[in-house]
Amino acid sequence: MNRRLHVAALISLALAACAGAAATSHPWTPGATADGWSPAGGSTRQVGLGWPGGARLAKGVRYAGGVQLIAAPASTLHGLSDLKLTGDGGFVAVSDTGDLVRGRLELDADGKLAGLHDLRVRRLTLTDGEQIAEKRMGDAEGLALTDDGEVLVSFEREHRIWSYGPLDALHARPQAQPHPAADFSLNEGMEGLAAAPGGWRVGGEGGGVWDCSTQGCRVVTRPSPPADSWRLTGLDRDPGGDGWFTVQRSWRPPFDVRARVRRMDADGTLGPVLIELKLPGLTDNFEGVAAEARGENVRLYILSDDNANPAQKTLLLAFDVD
Repeated sequence: MNRRLHVAALISLALAACAGAAATSHPWTPGATADGWSPAGGSTRQVGLGWPGGARLAKGVRYAGGVQLIAAPASTLHGLSDLKLTGDGGFVAVSDTGDLVRGRLELDADGKLAGLHDLRVRRLTLTDGEQIAEKRMGDAEGLALTDDGEVLVSFEREHRIWSYGPLDALHARPQAQPHPAADFSLNEGMEGLAAAPGGWRVGGEGGGVWDCSTQGCRVVTRPSPPADSWRLTGLDRDPGGDGWFTVQRSWRPPFDVRARVRRMDADGTLGPVLIELKLPGLTDNFEGVAAEARGENVRLYILSDDNANPAQKTLLLAFDVD
């Protein structure tokens, strides 16, 4: 076994050990093809937080269920790197191979996440209307739904932010939007993208936060090399209007794979850790976060990117925050 396969096997064993108890699989129900969206097949299974000593939840934070997405190796339902909620029980996600995915959340009688259904997929397009065909142009990492209802996508490699218009009437020819004038490295770009008052907020994986609008971008915190292994990989606005939620990743497989969620203030300051996931509990390459109001509380969903690697998992986990 070569070194790459050996490492993959170790990761697989480590992550499988923390997958938690599975419930009955829920088959996805394909919806009708319409407006460029095509049905996507697969299944989900419920997961727990795994072995004790893994998950650490701050006071006032409760696990609200989670699922693993299971799809064929050639499926477009791999590499999901961000998601946002549509406010009607649905969600939209983006993949780092250039696809949008829509679906609906299935909650059980207690309001916990139990499955997904009505999954559909649509290929992102270039400014000439042609579908994205190259990884170089399709490495989508961030997703935002603005206050005006526009779908914004941030890309790595060819660093940019494009608007695809409203979700229910996507434009075939996206429009370029202002993005930070930063010297992003090839694979550490604009991972965090979220709605902000009058525009959108951008977080760089390698550091830096910016507030942008159609008029341009201003620096909130200047990029600087992180002093530790944690990297910002996802961002969403607090539905209460008081700041944002971030997901961060520390990725040193096979034995140190972590994720955590924190609040971010308007000035870019990060608050205490609300959620931390690590071995021997359930963990993976978490890159997406979405928030919604549930009564007086906030429901958070965090999404992992499996990199189309059979040793990893696509997980969607829910947490309620007082």
